[in-house]
Amino acid sequence: MSTVASQTDQDKQAFWQQLQSFVGKEIGPPQPAPDEVNIPMIRHWCEAIGDNNPIYLDAAAAEASIHQQIVAPPTMLQAWVMAGIKPRVVSGTSPYEEMNQLLFSHNFTSVVATNCEQTYDRYLHPGDKLSMTTTIDSISPEKTTALGTGHFITTRQDYFDQNNQRVGSMLFRIIRFRPAARKEIAPNAVRPRPATTHDNSWWFDGLQNAKLFIQRCTKCQALRFPPGPVCPTCVSMDWEPVEAVGTGTIHSFVITHYPQVPGLEYPLPVLLIDLDEGVRMVMNPIDTDIADLAIGKKVDIVLRATDDELTLPFAKVHK
Repeated sequence: MSTVASQTDQDKQAFWQQLQSFVGKEIGPPQPAPDEVNIPMIRHWCEAIGDNNPIYLDAAAAEASIHQQIVAPPTMLQAWVMAGIKPRVVSGTSPYEEMNQLLFSHNFTSVVATNCEQTYDRYLHPGDKLSMTTTIDSISPEKTTALGTGHFITTRQDYFDQNNQRVGSMLFRIIRFRPAARKEIAPNAVRPRPATTHDNSWWFDGLQNAKLFIQRCTKCQALRFPPGPVCPTCVSMDWEPVEAVGTGTIHSFVITHYPQVPGLEYPLPVLLIDLDEGVRMVMNPIDTDIADLAIGKKVDIVLRATDDELTLPFAKVHK
């Protein structure tokens, strides 16, 4: 091993040892939940997630269950203590901020969340009042990923009830990294090919023939998109294509800047369109300024060939 390489490895090890001094430190005082566990919030969660388990909202069903009372969905654990729109004011510099400043000083300036793991000690009931502590649980040695080189930072949130008994815990992991150098995009690259299967190739074939199809169940008449072999409403496998009118409304959208994929132009708006028939499709805009994009705006669906082998639907926003 060369002296330069050895010195580099020694520097990495020394820096990692510096980072280890933060492991085990709480990053601030306990954070109290703004409200007790309550049924209205449980109802909103269940409606948003589509969870119809009766033990969360039906008092009679919950009483007849092993719980003998209404319980909150376990995955709501983080929601009870989550900060609102206004950030919490914390005086002084926390160990977490000090750790970040040390990482920034070595150019680990980018961040991406990677995963979280929750552990539940008991079900929560309406009336429970939680608080949460956050501890720096672990910091990995330097790792190289497709995004760049950096360190995985894991924090642990412990949740306690009004009797200071732990009710659950969550490990939340990010990578703080130096971004990899961007590759030059080939100027004449073709748009990425869609992943076609037996169940959706007919839809792309329709686009090549200047027709935007929606799949309709011949048994219950329910429309569905994306194409699939089985009706999610009645489980029938019989279907037929129905040509869409070609109009809709912007349900939501994002503007992507990076990572950049060859064959696409950036900044790249990605729209979720509510077709007037009632299904949603993801597509890019065409002949439209980014400034004209807005939720609720009407669009016309334009079929446009991106090359000799691929035609796709695009949304043209009404002025």
